[in-house]
Amino acid sequence: MATILRMVVDQMITPAPNGISRYTEELTRALVSTAPRGCSVEGIVSALPQEKIARIEEALPGLSQLHRTTLPRRELAAAWQLGIVPTLGTGMIHSPSLLAPLRRHDREFDQTQMVVTIHDTLAWSDPKSLTPTSVAWHKAMAKRARKHADAIVVPTHAVAEQLSDIIDFGDRVRVISGAVASNLTLPDDADERAARMELPEEFMLTVGTLDPRRGLTPLITGLGQPDAPDLPLLVLGPETWGELALASVADEAGLAEGRVRALGYLSDADLAVVLARTSVFIYPSLREGFGLPLVEAFTFGAPVVHSDDPALVEVAGGAGLAVERGAKGYPERLAAAVASVLADSELADRMRIAGQDRARAFSWRDSAERVWALHADL
Repeated sequence: MATILRMVVDQMITPAPNGISRYTEELTRALVSTAPRGCSVEGIVSALPQEKIARIEEALPGLSQLHRTTLPRRELAAAWQLGIVPTLGTGMIHSPSLLAPLRRHDREFDQTQMVVTIHDTLAWSDPKSLTPTSVAWHKAMAKRARKHADAIVVPTHAVAEQLSDIIDFGDRVRVISGAVASNLTLPDDADERAARMELPEEFMLTVGTLDPRRGLTPLITGLGQPDAPDLPLLVLGPETWGELALASVADEAGLAEGRVRALGYLSDADLAVVLARTSVFIYPSLREGFGLPLVEAFTFGAPVVHSDDPALVEVAGGAGLAVERGAKGYPERLAAAVASVLADSELADRMRIAGQDRARAFSWRDSAERVWALHADL
């Protein structure tokens, strides 16, 4: 008898690619390619239009079947939150998020397994980083997961520890990390792309928004110190967050006009070019669940400076330079750490080598094999 793993892939279709949409696509593709003999992977989606269904099927060759529910995503999320689950919510179910058909079941009786993924604890620790609706939904679905999920996948031991202080999942938590997107590779036309993006000869690179959790304001403030590095800072992210703008934050820090520039959200090819050419990558975020940008920067040999957030320290594995967080002195410490890397070419070279070595510890194949092993254990 064939064993079927049904993957909730609805999150692949979003207005703009995000962490969970990429995670969903990459993990599902890897699950298909690593399926043990006699096993296959099917997908579950909301009532998407046919053109979006076709996009999913094209992105996931080898998916044996795609189950389309009768409800659009918003209504489906509300229904699953209330425990209203269609008949397809049986068998071996794996969700790359909390969007899952969680219900009361008996693994022994009907061979149903339900596994969900919790990527971070922001709904509890940093609710202002999310919308009130999103916070309420995440908390409600986490409660359903406590009642009905057979296992909870998290990306780091740091998130596992944070979750243990919020919800008692007992011994059901499993740590399975993500990895760099499979198509994040340096393109042949790198020089042309660099010219089009008007990349400086030397520059610093960071990622995020002006959401206080992301630590971008302390970084910019630190770069305004008299002895701070004077290279341009390019930001992978938007120019504004709410009423705040990068230009106004930079101006308040005393930085010259144009010293801080937002690149917006780049294609994978453009992102690879920027990562490969930066003098230093800085990730000052105060709270993360995994920190994929660290692994991306490591992959392209960028020396990395990051905060001492537990998840980032865990992912970096000593390959980056960790900076103590905290409101008092954090801007100055960030600037000093960046300056130390830029001023010492031997240190930067060692960090590049260590980072590339660390990046090899993360692969989608390994993640997929761990998911298959998890379901086998259940």
